[in-house]
Amino acid sequence: MAPRAYWKGYLRLSLVSCPIALFPATSEREKVSFNQINKETGHRIRYRKVDAESGEEVPAENIIKGYEVAKGEYVEITDEELESVALESTKTIDIDEFVPRDEIDELYNIRPYYIGPDGKVGQDAFVVIRNIIEQMKMVAIGRVVLTSREHVIAITPRDKGLMGTLLRFPYEVRDPAEYFDDIPNVKLTKDMMDLARHIVETKSGHFEPEKFEDHYEHALKELIEKKAKGEKIEVPKEQPTGKVINLMDALRRSVQAEKATARPTFASIPSAPTDVRPFRAWQVAIADTKHVGEATAAEAAAEPWTLSDTQGFADRARAEAAPPAPMTKPADADTDAFVREMLRQATPPPRAH
Repeated sequence: MAPRAYWKGYLRLSLVSCPIALFPATSEREKVSFNQINKETGHRIRYRKVDAESGEEVPAENIIKGYEVAKGEYVEITDEELESVALESTKTIDIDEFVPRDEIDELYNIRPYYIGPDGKVGQDAFVVIRNIIEQMKMVAIGRVVLTSREHVIAITPRDKGLMGTLLRFPYEVRDPAEYFDDIPNVKLTKDMMDLARHIVETKSGHFEPEKFEDHYEHALKELIEKKAKGEKIEVPKEQPTGKVINLMDALRRSVQAEKATARPTFASIPSAPTDVRPFRAWQVAIADTKHVGEATAAEAAAEPWTLSDTQGFADRARAEAAPPAPMTKPADADTDAFVREMLRQATPPPRAH
C-alpha cells in the first residue's frame, strides 16, 4: 500500500515548478501506547468537556476560543475573526533563497518530511530542482502553509528525492545565556584531559543508527507479553549508585572499566619480534593480554621461551581472541614501539598524591 501524503502542492524555483507530495519522515506509531481504563469495569475512559466552575458538560456549539490577557480574563475570538488573519493556502512551496548547510543551527530544526513528485507530470522539473540543489551543495529555504500556519522549510537532497525540514522562528528559540552563564570557567589539569581523551578514543566509532536499541520499548513489550500470559511481574530492586570521590578518580575508573569491557582486535595481540632484544618485553605484553584463554595466558607467563615458540603461540592467541573484524598491524611498524604501547595500555595510571 502506497504511503498517504500529508500535504500536496507545488514546488517552485523561479519559473520552474512541479507537483509534489509531502510525507512524514518519522513515525511514533510503532511505539507501545496505553489506553486509560476503569480498574473496576475494564472499560475505556472517555473525557468530557466541562465548565471549570459549574462542572457541567458544555456542548460543542457553545465552545469558542479565548486568549488569557490576565488571570481569569479572556479575549474571546470567533472562527470568523480567525479567518480574517488566516494565510491563503497557496499550495505552493516557493524557494526564496539558498544558504550554506553549515549556517543552519540544528536548534532550529523541528520535523522532517520526505518530498517526492506527485504523479508523472513534472518529474523532469522535480529532478532538475533536486539535482541543482545537490550540485550547488546548498540548502533551499522556502515557505509552506500547513494547518493555516506559515512555516519556514529547509530543503535538501535525500536519495532520489528531497527532504524538507520545518524550521523554528527566532522567537521560538531560547537564549542559551539564560542556562549557561552560571557555569564556571574551571581550570583542568593535563592529566584529567589525557584520561578523558583516552576514554573518548576508546569509545570512538561511526554513526550507525541501525545499532540503536530502544531498551525501554523492548522491556515494555516483554512486560505486556508476560501479563497477557498471566505471569507475575516482580519489580527489580533499585541498585545503589557508587559514590565518586573526585573527578580524577571517576576518570581513572572509567578507563579501567573500558579496558575490562573492550572487545579485542587483531592488533591487540602483538606479533612476535624477530629480534632477541625486545623478546622479554613482548612476552610480558602478550601475557598481559586479557582477551585470550586462561591456559594460553598462563603459558605466556611461563619460562623459558624460545623464539621458535613465539609464532605458534601468537597464532593461537589470535584465534582465541576471535575478533569480529580482523585488523592487521602495519608490516613496517616498529616492534619496540608496538610493545611499549602494549605495556603502557596494560599499566594502570599512577595514583594522585
